Amino acid sequence: MRALSTDKIRQAYLEFFSKKYSHAVIPGASLIPENDPTVLFTTAGMHPLVPYLLGEKHSAGKRLVDVQRCVRTGDIDEVGDASHLTMFEMLGNWSLGDYFKKEAIAMSFEFLTQVLGIPVTMLAVTCFEGDKDAPRDEESAGYWKAMGIPAERIGFLPKAKNWWGPAGKTGPCGPDTEMFYWVGEGKPKGNPATHDAEWLEIWNDVFLQYNKKEDGTFETLKQQCVDTGMGLERVAKVLQNVESVYETDRMKPIRDAFLKMVPSGASTISLIRHSRIITDHLKAATFIIADGIKPSNVDQGYVLRRLIRRAIRSGKQLGIDRAFLPGIAQVVISQYTTAYPLLSKKSAEILETLRQEEAQFGKTLAEGLKRFSQVSEKISGGAIDGLSAFHLYDTYGFPLELTKELAQEKGLSVDEKGFSAAFEEHQKLSRAGAAQKFAGGLADHSAETTKLHTATHLLNAALRKVLGDHVWQKGSNITTERLRFDFTHPDKMTPEQIKRVEDLVNEQITLDLPMNYHVTSVDGAKKEGAIGVFDDKYAAEVKVYVIGDGSFSKEICGGPHVARTGMLGSFKIQKEESSSAGVRRIKAVVGGGPKEIQVAGEVKT
Repeated sequence: MRALSTDKIRQAYLEFFSKKYSHAVIPGASLIPENDPTVLFTTAGMHPLVPYLLGEKHSAGKRLVDVQRCVRTGDIDEVGDASHLTMFEMLGNWSLGDYFKKEAIAMSFEFLTQVLGIPVTMLAVTCFEGDKDAPRDEESAGYWKAMGIPAERIGFLPKAKNWWGPAGKTGPCGPDTEMFYWVGEGKPKGNPATHDAEWLEIWNDVFLQYNKKEDGTFETLKQQCVDTGMGLERVAKVLQNVESVYETDRMKPIRDAFLKMVPSGASTISLIRHSRIITDHLKAATFIIADGIKPSNVDQGYVLRRLIRRAIRSGKQLGIDRAFLPGIAQVVISQYTTAYPLLSKKSAEILETLRQEEAQFGKTLAEGLKRFSQVSEKISGGAIDGLSAFHLYDTYGFPLELTKELAQEKGLSVDEKGFSAAFEEHQKLSRAGAAQKFAGGLADHSAETTKLHTATHLLNAALRKVLGDHVWQKGSNITTERLRFDFTHPDKMTPEQIKRVEDLVNEQITLDLPMNYHVTSVDGAKKEGAIGVFDDKYAAEVKVYVIGDGSFSKEICGGPHVARTGMLGSFKIQKEESSSAGVRRIKAVVGGGPKEIQVAGEVKT
């Protein structure tokens, strides 16, 4: 293999496709998607090119290549292993109705084996195994065999692993084939379908050859496209023969700059994990700020703040008691400014933003200690409940380890199982929010968003009672300050209707009704009259949240919600307006409720 630097791999990729195979080099897009409410960040190279994959003509032609910076937030809490990153660079080439499977696979194989010099014996691939919608992709497997990949190195996997799209309920989609490098012990064996943990994915070729129709069936597309994506940092790890992406030539200086700040005595395991978190998160934060985002409590700003605070927490865990973010960010800028000149242009803004956020979080930590004291003073010789421990983590940035240490000093323990349950629920909500922002917002577990989430159920029910059963939810976005609710209705609401809806919601709040949920099947939810769209988004089992006896509101939802409606305090509609043809939008707030809440629990039925 060729021991190429990160910069040379990036350049080699662009030159290979542009000079040898006539691809037009196009600039990468911002991390902040334009005119796309469904995602918070650019998550892949294909993201800015969706209109052209759908059939629009690109001014540069039918063959394109670029390097795209990407942010994926779904696995923030998983960062710390050898390969996961929040922010990474994706190398991609596209065919917009030009070449297809045979040519794309041949190009991928040539670049891996001839340009990068990776031995065929170290490679394996996967293809789509087929189902009722589309056949087993023997065509792609055949092309790989023709290239020299033996049958035992070709695995077949289902849609969850080897299929892309559509982006919505309908549209272009198709099978993909993924390329892997052996990272296991000894000689390579099997393939990712049989030895998943021992193969590292480095490249993915997507073949958009089908169109999913409204009735759920698939038809062959007239324009068949190729969309590929190679992880630059992972390929650099392979070629530079290092243990993790954090030891590659552009990321190692960032990690090393931080390690110089760590006091002696930190455990090796903690040092590895936390230094990786800080390297990844500050690299991501630096790029996000450069693209115009500031820390906040909503949307991209919320993710940015979470990354920054998680980096600070990791620093505290390793004993760093001074400001360090701007210094590390300066190293990020110096490492990547050649490829991304915007970093130098925005350096002053980046460093000042991080300085302010680090100072502000210092105050938040102090407030968290006060909150811990309040919680612990109410307990005598027992355990701090899991939800309170999670609230300290989510709101004040306290890792569970810190809460346990503080509790031990007071002769207390922590309900770790309860914390894990709350944390798991939080991860599910955060991943769902990051994957589809418009469908549910960047959900967190704070008191404010939990109350507003409950308020949308009351609002939905009240709208149906005032306007009619034609009202259905079309979208929801919740921040810590307000809820936004889109619903089907042809006309502007009258002041009287708005007042009636408000009164109905506040009546339910005044009654202080209990809110619980139970788990049932989709058919069971239908039979009991729960509100739901009842399309294929639901799993086999669903949660049904019931307010009071269910006569006012009974709705399918993932949660979380308050335990009693009285916790909302009050409800006020701030604005009613048009969202789109036949869809209205309400923005509303709640107020006067307690700052600390309990969440609704499960009731066995």
